[in-house]
Amino acid sequence: MTHLASLLSASALIALASPAAAQDHSMHDLPGMAMPSAKPAAKPKPKPNPATLAPRRSQPAAKPASPTPAKPVPAPSGHERHDMGGMAMPTKPAQSAPAQDNGAMPGMDMPADHAGHNMAAMPSGDQAGTDLPAGSAPAPTPPMDHYADRQFPKADIAHARDMMMRESGGQTMATVMFNLAEYQARRGRDGYRWDGEAWLGGDINRLTIKSEGEGVLRQGVEAAEVQALYSRAIGPYFNLQAGVRHDFRPSPSRTYAVIGFEGLAPYWFEVEGAAFLSDKGDVFGRLEGYYDQRITQRVVLQPRIELNLSAQDVPENRIGAGLSSAELGLRLRYEVTRQFAPYVGISHEAKIGQTARYARANGDDPTTTSFVAGMRIWF
Repeated sequence: MTHLASLLSASALIALASPAAAQDHSMHDLPGMAMPSAKPAAKPKPKPNPATLAPRRSQPAAKPASPTPAKPVPAPSGHERHDMGGMAMPTKPAQSAPAQDNGAMPGMDMPADHAGHNMAAMPSGDQAGTDLPAGSAPAPTPPMDHYADRQFPKADIAHARDMMMRESGGQTMATVMFNLAEYQARRGRDGYRWDGEAWLGGDINRLTIKSEGEGVLRQGVEAAEVQALYSRAIGPYFNLQAGVRHDFRPSPSRTYAVIGFEGLAPYWFEVEGAAFLSDKGDVFGRLEGYYDQRITQRVVLQPRIELNLSAQDVPENRIGAGLSSAELGLRLRYEVTRQFAPYVGISHEAKIGQTARYARANGDDPTTTSFVAGMRIWF
């Protein structure tokens, strides 16, 4: 019985010592701390069976196994091997940290690849744009060759460019516009008036037809003229015009050679001027101008002025030399569409100088004020 008790005590001591020796601290590595590493303990021996040990009572009891002292593991440095749950990380020899550079930010270690790079001493690059000094050097010559010329036949490229120019403004167009088409209510007799033009052509060359005149209700047309002009663009905003003019009324009728201009002056003033030389040698001149003051997107106020001049007296047409007549008008229109805009306004006409004396001799009033209503249309 004494030997059996000794064997049981030894087995208990072995069972208690084995789990303590089997503990592994490989998963508890912390930077800067060296954890002892123990060899894996041997599997515990099975519990002795009293039946099998009974015949061997003469053998001494086995001593309990003492755990093997753990060897100290050096602290990890750099990218040494770390065993994490059975996953092995690649091992790289630790490198000595480079000396801190003068351009490094305080509290931060620059990577080894950027050692020696002083940020404050890095070059800022060449001057460009507004950093360049002022000068008067000529601009570089623009390139005249095109990549398409290297890839396609010259004839095909020339045809494509011609079509592009035509589609971008070189095609033939036509427009008809009546700036004035109105009824005039005035003292004594009511009348009507028109002033319009039509043109056919492109941006540079055009054929322009102009017409204007006036009349009295139930008395017919008092003045009517038509001009046929060749119009040539001499700038982005002005056209030079030349052609012929024929007056149907008043009698006797006259035919004139015409040279003039038409365009858009600074501050958006529409201006027009012409000189006329009649088949009788008489010289006349005309200046017109108007301005579209947009009050809203649809309401437009248009002041207008027209001056007629003569270089000599023409008694048969009741025209005197100098400034023969002037017209001042103010019209307010509402654009139902850009192409159609009814308007109302006031117009004041005056014959001046010798022309006024001719009118008084005929029993006419040299000045006339009319309230007008009409429409401005184009298509």
